[in-house]
Amino acid sequence: MNEQAYVDPARPPHCSVPLTTPRLSSDEAGQIATLFKALAHPARVQLMNLLVGSEHEVCVYDLTMAMGLAQSTVSHHLKQLVGSGLLNREQRGIWAYYSVNRDAMRNLGVVVELGETVAEGIG
Repeated sequence: MNEQAYVDPARPPHCSVPLTTPRLSSDEAGQIATLFKALAHPARVQLMNLLVGSEHEVCVYDLTMAMGLAQSTVSHHLKQLVGSGLLNREQRGIWAYYSVNRDAMRNLGVVVELGETVAEGIG
């Protein structure tokens, strides 16, 4: 008699990988999705890159010069990033100064950490 293990035809073999990664709640996932939406433009990613590397608040004038874009364009992108919570904005006289919201960056890191946990399990 030829004995074979029973294979449930409704569950393909490649679908039997256990999911052990901690799951975000719907609210957490929604908050983090908002952060990623704010980063869905190359200029905003570049602005974040400039600001993440700065130890101090940066004046909008300096950001405009570094980006090589019109001040109105830079201000538009900064407004999106502030609105999402990724950046802090402080008005000093006629100039606005921006800094990274480190708590929001940690929230983005949660997704990366979850992904690293999964990758470690695979590798």
